[in-house]
Amino acid sequence: MSAVLPGQPPARLQALATGHWNKRHINAYISGNAFTILDGAKNIVQTLYDDDEKHLEAIAVNEATGKIATCTAAQVRVYKPFGEYENSLKWALESSFPIPSPNTEAACCLSWGGSDELLVATSSLYLFSTRGQQELVWEKDLPCHAKSAFLSYDSAYIATISQYDRLPKVWRRLNYGQDDTTFDLTYLRHPGIVTSLKWRKPFHIEQAAENVLYTFCLDNHVRIWIPTETQDGQHWKLWSKINVGSSPREQPNAIPVRLVFMVDGRDFTASVERAVQDRMADDSSQDDVALDHLVAVANKNPELCIAMDGDGNMSAWALENVGSDTAAKPSVFSIAQVHSQQFEKLGGLLSDQEAPHFEVQAYTDKKSGDLHVLVHSFDGRIGVFASNVADLLDPTTNDRRFKLSTIWSGHSASIKKIIRNFSGRAIVSRTSAGESIVWRHTQNPPQTAGYSLTRQSIIPNKGSLHRLCVFRKGRFVLALRDGTVTLWDCRTAKASPLAEVQLEAKGQPLCLIILPRPHFKDYTTAHIATVTSERQGVVWEVTLPKYFEDTNTTSGANLQEFCQFEWKDMEGLAYVLPVDPAGATPLVSGFLDVFARDVAISYTTSGRVDFWTARVDLDRRRVDWLSTSTMETGLSNPSLVSGSMLKKAALVNSTRSKVTIWNIGGSQLEYEADYDQHDVVKDLDWTSTPDSQAILAIGFPYRVVVLAQMRFDYLNKGPAWAPIREISIRDLTPHPIGDSAWLGDGHFVIGSGHQMFVHDRRVGISNTLKADLRLPTRKDGAWDLFDAVKRFNGPLPIFHPHFLSQCILSGKSDLVRRILVALHKTLKYFVTGDIIDDYLGLDPNEFYITEEPKTKTKGRGASYLNGDSYDDDEDDSFTEQTATAVNEKLTKISIPQLYGHEQIQLADIVECLALVERHRRSMDENGARFVLFFRQHALRKGRTNEMQLSWREISWAFHSGSQDILVDFVSRQYHGKMQWEHARESGLFMWLSDTTALVSECDSNACVDGGADITQKAQFEIVARNEYTKSEEKNPVDCSLLYLALRKKTVLQGLWRMATGNRERAATQKLLANNFDEPKWKTAALKNAYALLSKRRFKYAAAFFLLADHLEDAANVCLHQLNDMQLAIAICRVYGGDNGPVLNKLLHEEVLPLAAQQGNRWLASWAFWMLGRKDMAVRALITPVYALVETPCSPDMKSRLFLTDDPALVVLYSQLREKTLQTLRGASKITPKVEWEFVLHSAKLYDRMGCDLLGLDLVRNWEFQRTSAAGLGGEVNPLKLLRRRSSLVVDDRPSAKLNGLGLQKEDGTKTAASKQPTTFVEPDAGSLLDSFGF
Repeated sequence: MSAVLPGQPPARLQALATGHWNKRHINAYISGNAFTILDGAKNIVQTLYDDDEKHLEAIAVNEATGKIATCTAAQVRVYKPFGEYENSLKWALESSFPIPSPNTEAACCLSWGGSDELLVATSSLYLFSTRGQQELVWEKDLPCHAKSAFLSYDSAYIATISQYDRLPKVWRRLNYGQDDTTFDLTYLRHPGIVTSLKWRKPFHIEQAAENVLYTFCLDNHVRIWIPTETQDGQHWKLWSKINVGSSPREQPNAIPVRLVFMVDGRDFTASVERAVQDRMADDSSQDDVALDHLVAVANKNPELCIAMDGDGNMSAWALENVGSDTAAKPSVFSIAQVHSQQFEKLGGLLSDQEAPHFEVQAYTDKKSGDLHVLVHSFDGRIGVFASNVADLLDPTTNDRRFKLSTIWSGHSASIKKIIRNFSGRAIVSRTSAGESIVWRHTQNPPQTAGYSLTRQSIIPNKGSLHRLCVFRKGRFVLALRDGTVTLWDCRTAKASPLAEVQLEAKGQPLCLIILPRPHFKDYTTAHIATVTSERQGVVWEVTLPKYFEDTNTTSGANLQEFCQFEWKDMEGLAYVLPVDPAGATPLVSGFLDVFARDVAISYTTSGRVDFWTARVDLDRRRVDWLSTSTMETGLSNPSLVSGSMLKKAALVNSTRSKVTIWNIGGSQLEYEADYDQHDVVKDLDWTSTPDSQAILAIGFPYRVVVLAQMRFDYLNKGPAWAPIREISIRDLTPHPIGDSAWLGDGHFVIGSGHQMFVHDRRVGISNTLKADLRLPTRKDGAWDLFDAVKRFNGPLPIFHPHFLSQCILSGKSDLVRRILVALHKTLKYFVTGDIIDDYLGLDPNEFYITEEPKTKTKGRGASYLNGDSYDDDEDDSFTEQTATAVNEKLTKISIPQLYGHEQIQLADIVECLALVERHRRSMDENGARFVLFFRQHALRKGRTNEMQLSWREISWAFHSGSQDILVDFVSRQYHGKMQWEHARESGLFMWLSDTTALVSECDSNACVDGGADITQKAQFEIVARNEYTKSEEKNPVDCSLLYLALRKKTVLQGLWRMATGNRERAATQKLLANNFDEPKWKTAALKNAYALLSKRRFKYAAAFFLLADHLEDAANVCLHQLNDMQLAIAICRVYGGDNGPVLNKLLHEEVLPLAAQQGNRWLASWAFWMLGRKDMAVRALITPVYALVETPCSPDMKSRLFLTDDPALVVLYSQLREKTLQTLRGASKITPKVEWEFVLHSAKLYDRMGCDLLGLDLVRNWEFQRTSAAGLGGEVNPLKLLRRRSSLVVDDRPSAKLNGLGLQKEDGTKTAASKQPTTFVEPDAGSLLDSFGF
């Protein structure tokens, strides 16, 4: 916490109290109906609020017991400390009692004495004993209401003064019995009005000390009185007096004294001792005459009187042996007369206006040894000054005399709203009582550290303010109340109205929005708009005085209505709010387009969110509005919405228990979090780092959680946002948070009750929510918020596992090899403490500038990692030995840019690449992608909850031309014992082609009929056999479904014959012996299936459905009861074939709707391809799935999640669109605008993933399709979309199968079937080229 504003102190003489108790110093002051206890200047110990709304009038601290007494005009409350030995010091109410004869028109005074006695003074004096049960010990009526009353520390005397009193009264205690306590009275004559009194504090509170009374008089004299006994019956004697108004020698004319205060001997001695220790520690050999003089003075145990005037002069006097009657002459001598500019304005506490009344108290902070001076200004502030006593009294010139540490201020009522200006350099806070204060925020230079938020102006309370708008760095405020709009000048301590107009619009005003300036340099004109609940709007033109030329001028100020407008299309408008500023300061272009900066965000009851920009048209006197982005979130009746200029929006549901973060510009759901019902979300606030990394603060009643953007992680499905910091106020105040706001440089201000807490960007270890930050920390372990966000969401180093994975997906195999070779060279000579370059010395141009290869390889054209085979040195080529060396280094070296789990993932990728390197000559690109990510999945399977491969990896294998190698690889991963759970995990029967001959690496016993060439059914039989042999009992039930899907009932019968120990053996053998082609036995199989369903033996029931030839029922059991979609698809493919009606129905009615509901484009593309709709498979990669399915369904929340997007989609799209004529036809249905938006969106995803270079490569090297006019039938010739004449396209159109029977031409006519020639005719060269798509 960088600063705290504990509340506004009232203009009361006893609003502030200090005391030293139990080896700690306590500062306490009242504010409204609460009081705050502080340990030092900035550390709040506790804030206590009274249930009574009446304001407190006085406070007093008992240095002997630590008790604190407060009072209103009618009641006294005593609070007792507890928990000091458990290191959790707090105060709690011990007792409360009424004042016998309260006077609501005058203030009440409190003062502690010995033996827990408490003096209460109003129009009478009351002495209470608070030890045990409170008891009234003594009371006395006064002729005038007491202005101040103080009880001596030993309860022997009471000193009182009334208003304008020249005769302070001192009551001497004659006895100490509770039943018959009596006092006598002495008057102390003064030539002028006495303003205040003070008892000298004893050196130790327990010791008996001589009582000394200081009186401060308007004649600029401080008088010192001591008790005595004289022959004439006088009980008090004037020991000495000090003329604090005497001018220094350099000043001939007297300057009015501003501050006069006493420094007790115990505080002065302690501060000198610390000053000597500090000087000795710095340089013990250096002579310091001034310090030696100070030590000589301190050895006399004096009291100090210090006076400061308005011209920067300070005088100090020492009082030696005060109270001693043995001294022949009172010893009062001057010890310093100095001048400093720090005394003129008191470090900025005072303004140029007339100085208010001050009350001053001083003490020595035992921790630092500094003299602390508390200056209570009656304008509602307390300045805390710190000074090293040696610097304060040093006769030589220095600028360290009097430093303003902080200012205690705030409100006197509960804060309800905080509004910031655009730059975050000013805020205005509003309370429930209508009090509004403008605060100015400055980045903390060293001289103002500690009070980064200073009060600038108070707006007079003239009723409740509905809406506020602060602009021009807090110089002016536009306020809306009760149909009146007022312009306030807040450049002075008390704001003044400049202009006022009436609001003429239907409905309740929802907001005040500052519109962009038409001319940026015109600082004297502003346009501010409001929108009402009836969708009507008003814009006011504000003319400001030329404050840059004359800071005090008010001439030229004006406020008038500029225009009115109406949002007709916004049905169900719930609220309109100004967006929170974020990122760099936007430039005003003057254009009304989607690139203009947003000024407002609106949301409807149905959950539609819009970002708005506006342009002021001065010529036509109107404002043009444009919705720059919009999205239907589906969240009805949101209770809170907040938007950022980065087009991020946070929404809270109607119960205030769920927060969602949306990227409105990209139509993505990025974050979703549910909170407990009692943890109600109260506030949302946006800010960002200078490089536009968004930060969101979620406010709860007693804490604030700060969320930062994480990089998109599609491979590990990591969160896009994560909480990194928590700010709790529960230990500081019992009052819930009223509102909060971000300031301009990452500072965060919280308003709670009367108080405001300012937190800077430094985050301590105790407030950190994310472990293993790996950030540079300070000595106290704190880290910087902006640095953390940059690490979480900034660009990745090129050796990061996520960057390498995306390079592999995008086909940059050679680049990955060069990166790993460079990493190998770097790690070879790495020493702990070295800095590893994020680019490893590589040129960034290599990532996005494609060069023609120098030498073509002679290998397979589609092989992965085929790169250019140069005759490089061994160190410059990536080999398995290189991978082994890199991984050995990774086990010994901690790379600073990587977390621990990321370094493990990097080692996994290096190992996987070594594996692919071994097979790179015989494996195509998609097959290599599958092998890499399947191997990574296997390596981290124990560290994640992901049980099976994603449909992205299944799609790579599905479109691979080297599936034989993939089957062998997957089989080896499971040691040749692939069971169904392994097949499901690898997605084997989803990507395996039925027409591809697959080479099995199993032995002759595992292969069907001992053959080597096996089809999909053969692989399925291997799985069935492994299911049978997976357990020692070898139960045929486990494999029944699989064998019956293969239509191999006889094999199953053989297995049942061997199941000698199974009690179902006889009945099952008897049943399987029948002919299930007969209806009778089909019915019997169905009855058994339904019986098994009732017993919840779902997998066995599905087997009997297959026995009855009810494939659809079996698939439904797998899908709905077993929740195994892959098993349902697999048995449909094996039992009914890829073109079977059941599989088609399953894909149409189950798979595609599921893909649409989840927004899974990989699954949708696979399903369309299986259905033979390759054109739709291409479109599904770009177009939202729910728009392509035949039976549209409403997508759920997960379909909008950012994980449904994937930049790898653009890679598969670029592959498939030119693969066949069908895919070309599907690509032709995609408009250039949609494709352009898709590519740009993918580039943004790369950027959000930290792969900025890949995004740059995508937008720089992407080839768009040619646009072609449609033919007569509305169809576009797909071949005309190709940009390269060398493209080879497969003709897979259904009509091609009818070649020779009559093909449809582009003009819609049909050619007659030509007679097939009986002899060989050499084809024409042109027709040969045509058949290949040229």
